[in-house]
Amino acid sequence: MTQTQSAPDTLLDFVQRHSRLTVLTGAGISTASGIPDYRDAEGNWKHSPPMQHQEFMGSHGARQRYWARALVGFRTLEQARPNTAHAVLARLEARGLINGIITQNVDGLHQRAGSKRVIDLHGRADRVRCMGCDMRRLRHELHAELAERNPDWLTLSAAPRPDGDADLERDFSGFEVPACQQCQSGVWKPDVVFFGDSVPASTVKDAMDLLADSNGLLVVGSSLMVFSGFRFVRAAVQQSKPIACLNLGRTRADDLYQLKVSQSAEPALVSLEQGLEALERV
Repeated sequence: MTQTQSAPDTLLDFVQRHSRLTVLTGAGISTASGIPDYRDAEGNWKHSPPMQHQEFMGSHGARQRYWARALVGFRTLEQARPNTAHAVLARLEARGLINGIITQNVDGLHQRAGSKRVIDLHGRADRVRCMGCDMRRLRHELHAELAERNPDWLTLSAAPRPDGDADLERDFSGFEVPACQQCQSGVWKPDVVFFGDSVPASTVKDAMDLLADSNGLLVVGSSLMVFSGFRFVRAAVQQSKPIACLNLGRTRADDLYQLKVSQSAEPALVSLEQGLEALERV
């Protein structure tokens, strides 16, 4: 999609012209809440790649490493609070300018900010699921059990990673990871889509239905380097829906936007809201 003379030149113009937007958010909207993002301005990994689904499911050692690091690093996600960008999107939804949010994040901050129609594309990090019997429980309950079995790990600290664990390297072989208490053998996994896994078809359908029922797409804080998010930009192009992007750095879809704003989410969305309020006062 190439930019034309009739294309909007500001985010305010875009929202005015195409209200009832679907908003697709990524890690960049939550960095101001203290949750680190995955990629740099060029779309490259900032850290070693996160846990892969097949590795987690196929290796007890990988699960020991993940849960030990999560016991240290998940505090960052637990303590995170919605920032101004989350709050602005919730208010824009309440005003009818946003039709709903598809988020690639697993932090639940959109819901805590007051957004009502949120599709958690990659699941929620505050829940865990038994991969044997499909039992679900709150993550803090499992962490309490992990802490009871591995009390020495509570004294450790390390830099948090965006997927809820920490940059910690040591011998993990003694870390105890309990099996599911219901089926006695199932593997506990965060109720999220790890890299290498697939988004459930029902979730993709819900997100596509939301996009089809909207007048445009706004991408906020995502490089779209993984297909799970990029597919919605492709779908918007196929549906001839206008697309805008608010993101620092390169994205996978830079040649498809009608508008791209290279700015952090918080100041840009605050400025958008102020502009809308100013227009209402005229």
